[in-house]
Amino acid sequence: MAISSATPSAIPVATSHRGPIIIAGAGPAGSLLALYLGQRHIPVLLLEKEASLPIDLRASTFHPPSLEMLDEVGLAEAMIAKGLVVDRYQYRDRKTQEVAEFNMQLIADETRFPFRLQLEQYEMTHLAQEKLKECPSVTTLFSHQLMSFEQDANGVTAVVNHLGKELRFAGSFIVGCEGASSNVRKSAGIGFGGFTYDEKFLVASTNFPFETVFDNLSYVNYVSDPDEWCVILRTDKLWRVLWPTDPKETNLDKYLTDDYIQQRLQHLYAKEGDYHIGHRTLYNVHQRVAETYFNGRAILAGDSCHLNNPLGGMGMNGGLHDAFNLAQKLTAIMLEGADYIPLFEQYNRQRKDLAVRFVQEHTIANKKLMESTDPDIQRQRQQHFMQTAADPIKAKAFIMERGMLNCVRESLLVE
Repeated sequence: MAISSATPSAIPVATSHRGPIIIAGAGPAGSLLALYLGQRHIPVLLLEKEASLPIDLRASTFHPPSLEMLDEVGLAEAMIAKGLVVDRYQYRDRKTQEVAEFNMQLIADETRFPFRLQLEQYEMTHLAQEKLKECPSVTTLFSHQLMSFEQDANGVTAVVNHLGKELRFAGSFIVGCEGASSNVRKSAGIGFGGFTYDEKFLVASTNFPFETVFDNLSYVNYVSDPDEWCVILRTDKLWRVLWPTDPKETNLDKYLTDDYIQQRLQHLYAKEGDYHIGHRTLYNVHQRVAETYFNGRAILAGDSCHLNNPLGGMGMNGGLHDAFNLAQKLTAIMLEGADYIPLFEQYNRQRKDLAVRFVQEHTIANKKLMESTDPDIQRQRQQHFMQTAADPIKAKAFIMERGMLNCVRESLLVE
């Protein structure tokens, strides 16, 4: 893999198409897609607008089917060595102190990875970039932002901004993996329907050992409370806490101050002295799905085509599932001469019509349940979780569903 200002003429060209597959965005979806294709010697041009891979507070949960896919490209073992294996997670009621615990060993007969891996997503992308060095058919260009593209019956031309200079790269297909503001999606004229919640979510990290002060605390916890719900989870490095914010608040800067975050952490657990605060992020919460996942030779994957609130950890994982599904289809197109239109149509049915509907429905429902201030709804919710967790058959079904194994398997049955 070269990290340079390589020109298209320096990139090997597939025999049946006019140029490499151009991927915009080196996040989790783009990195997985590039690595899968590169390991099969398919020419790829990976464009990343940043000067280097970012290190920031984003997704941190990898579900079992994602680990199965990442294992296919040789990343899972290194990620597990770096990350935190979580084989149980909890739904806690702050008022009653009731805890419903789901043991993921119940799905050990269904997957090689009966756990959630807690690892910052940037660790995955950095490992992928290292592994891409073994793939000479992949060229990665940093500080190259895809601005738009053109296409005809024979291929695509990407229009790229590199440090203020316009460059043009020819390719066979272009894949938008560059996130919510995807220029591939916009240039393809694909709508992005849905909505944005009024409130924002605040996430902060701390090195305080919550496991030493809360009884039997798992590394992933959904905490209900009519006054202030939250999510507490541990990554490989720190504890992260997510809170909702007041949609009526106009002074958003206050949420990122030490004083405000200290108050929230002290409300979670009152201790002597201040908490150490690491990263902090305030972000918009969306529920959106692209009207289609492809237009001609342009295809979308990850946040470029679907956004959802983070409750349940399904956003990044859904993007990885997109990338793996699409990688298999692009391999058949590039190496076996398969017709791309029927395969892109199948990709659209498998990933948009089934998998994303599942993710959207579950993440919306998760948020409604967490934020309810009705004591009766809170009580019913907790009792449902308690009863489900206590029944091994129901608990396994719950874990299969929330761990995204069901939706991935069902999507593959769609012709």
